[in-house]
Amino acid sequence: MTMRFLITGGTGTTGRRTATALADQGLSVRVASRDPRPGTHQIRFDWADPATHGPALTGVGAVYLVPPVGDSDPGRLMVPFLERALEAGVRRFVLLSSSAITEGDLGVGEVHRALRRLAPEWAVLRPSWFMQNFVTPGHLHVESIRATDEIVTATGQGRVAFVDAADIAAVAVHALTDEQPHNTAHVITGPEALGYADIAEAVSKVTGREIRHHSIPVERFSERLAATGIPEEFAHMLAGMDDAIAHGSEDRVDPAVERITGRAARRFADFAAENAAEWTQAQ
Repeated sequence: MTMRFLITGGTGTTGRRTATALADQGLSVRVASRDPRPGTHQIRFDWADPATHGPALTGVGAVYLVPPVGDSDPGRLMVPFLERALEAGVRRFVLLSSSAITEGDLGVGEVHRALRRLAPEWAVLRPSWFMQNFVTPGHLHVESIRATDEIVTATGQGRVAFVDAADIAAVAVHALTDEQPHNTAHVITGPEALGYADIAEAVSKVTGREIRHHSIPVERFSERLAATGIPEEFAHMLAGMDDAIAHGSEDRVDPAVERITGRAARRFADFAAENAAEWTQAQ
């Protein structure tokens, strides 16, 4: 497929990997960023600044849509952008959503519904929780592992099929470039559902330290998130997702990664072994 690809969230966890994989195939990629680096293929883009949208869309045939971080109502920004992109001639859209969000749900679910209704070619990626949440500097989990040897959640005994962001990006590349549009939503998971106690055990094994999982009431977890600077409404939403996990919402495995890419999704044990050094810093 010969076209230019616009990657919103292009310096983020999945956007950066998606942009790199497309460029490695010799494809034309425009990376959207609020703070573009000079001398790169990055272009200034801000969901809240419509003046940046037109230049980003010039000559683009497909867009990877990453919702604005921390916004509990992304539709108010994303749906007008979608309409503008269609007017500019964009045909294919791939939206990053979440396995916890279904079509029509408040927030990204509303964008999902608009995309299916308006776009001629589309896909929605609904990944489970990222493995990278355990190694990204500043994230609550990595900081608590480093500082207190514990992972704090409100998930109880609930399980999650954690997925590597590289696997999400691999699916995104196919959704953007396959000759036939997917025109569907993909639930994207890792190969096994694990409790946070299992994650703590895997981290313990590669660090040689005893890492524990500490589950707290959902209200306390919401307060804990808000104390890190996360907007209160968004913190409440994230805590609610933990509570849903406690009640089994993410206890599932989907073979989408292997079905779409032809290779198996990465196991958390392998991810932990490769990233052991991330949990032994700044103690």
